[in-house]
Amino acid sequence: MDWTWYLFRFDGRINRAKLWLAGLVLLALMMAVGTAIAAIHSLFGGGTAFHFGASDLFKLVDPEAYRSLTWADLPRLVVKLFVTSPLMWVYFAISIKRLHDRDKSGWWMVPFFAVPGLYNQFADRLPDSPADLPLAFATGALYLWGFIEMYCLKGSRKTNRFGADPLAPKPRPDTRPPWDQQSEIEMVPHKAGPPPVWRVKPGYE
Repeated sequence: MDWTWYLFRFDGRINRAKLWLAGLVLLALMMAVGTAIAAIHSLFGGGTAFHFGASDLFKLVDPEAYRSLTWADLPRLVVKLFVTSPLMWVYFAISIKRLHDRDKSGWWMVPFFAVPGLYNQFADRLPDSPADLPLAFATGALYLWGFIEMYCLKGSRKTNRFGADPLAPKPRPDTRPPWDQQSEIEMVPHKAGPPPVWRVKPGYE
């Protein structure tokens, strides 16, 4: 399997099994990186707790997240930026390819991922109103819909606008011997003699 295409490119299609596999790969990478960073912090006398994930992406658009920052938080913020960015790239790459398998554009990540994430980030600062409950219900429904679409449902059985069915059987290789042109060409020796005489048959004159 082409791992560069699988984890980092946005074209083509992947099936459900490859999406779940990529999720396990991401989880293992997050645990390994988190453990390594916590160990480095403990060596230099810092705290051992270190958290990063998709919520850090939505904090980038939250002004409140910057007001509580101090200069001591800057190294941790830089580390989070460098760690979260490639992991989120992989997440988007595999998710968009899975949406392609469902014959959906990658822009469906907006209602399936961006809208629920933004709501969770700003939900505690929204004013209390009767519309808050339907908004929370709609956000949860979008998240559940996205999970079912990408992780549970089968992809298109035929070739769609994003590529061929990844589960379609591969064509059998052609085992026939290659065409030997020399064996099928017969060289007829030239015979010396006068050229043929063309004439009209009797009865047609």
